[in-house]
Amino acid sequence: MRKPLYAANWKMNKTGAETRMFFEKFLSQVQPSSDADIMIAPPFTSIIDAIDSDESERIIIAAQNMHFEAAGAFTGEISARMLNELGCSAVILGHSERRHVFGENDVMINKKIVTAIDAGLMPLFCVGEKLGQRELGKTQEILETQVSEGLKGIPEKDLAELVIAYEPVWAIGTGRTATPDQAQEAHLYIRSLLSTLYSNDLSNATRILYGGSVKPSNISELMDQPDVDGVLVGGASLEPDSFAAIVIHD
Repeated sequence: MRKPLYAANWKMNKTGAETRMFFEKFLSQVQPSSDADIMIAPPFTSIIDAIDSDESERIIIAAQNMHFEAAGAFTGEISARMLNELGCSAVILGHSERRHVFGENDVMINKKIVTAIDAGLMPLFCVGEKLGQRELGKTQEILETQVSEGLKGIPEKDLAELVIAYEPVWAIGTGRTATPDQAQEAHLYIRSLLSTLYSNDLSNATRILYGGSVKPSNISELMDQPDVDGVLVGGASLEPDSFAAIVIHD
């Protein structure tokens, strides 16, 4: 059985002081257990504050992005080695904002996934279609391209820690959410792609998260779907009460 994962992506929000305040309030409400994993991805400047605030090391601390090169003339970028030194154990790669705002393509994302795996970082690999693509019936086509190109050349033995997040771009920060049936359909298709590209074993073992306007009011119906193994939460993860309600939903 796949262990649920509740992941928070804070994007460009929270100073170090705000991060410490969040953890104090959040950890007073949530007692992480072996039944589920919790991940929080603060901005780079608050990673140390997040790690220091989680004294019992109950939370997976992730970065929101990284470069695929080890070092060099890449102004403003962060390397996997730097994340290792900070104490990060995971990294979000291929997020829709990186793809559609900053122009990252499948080749670049593939390089980042390879680099993350080599550095021992859990890759949280994001895929998903835009509204126009869904309306044209191209959801599966887009997912097939993103999954196959993103994982190109990576052997199955290296993907034991892989997590995939399906984030329909049209539902991110818009208040619109894919219906539970739409989420399940996309997740099942991604799982079938993993089975085709690799094996049923990897397909059955890989956690696939849903990301797109997740909030306390819709978490239960999303998590009731058999192929939804957790969520990637944006805006609703910024308040400790809200994210705690998502993590400990009935």
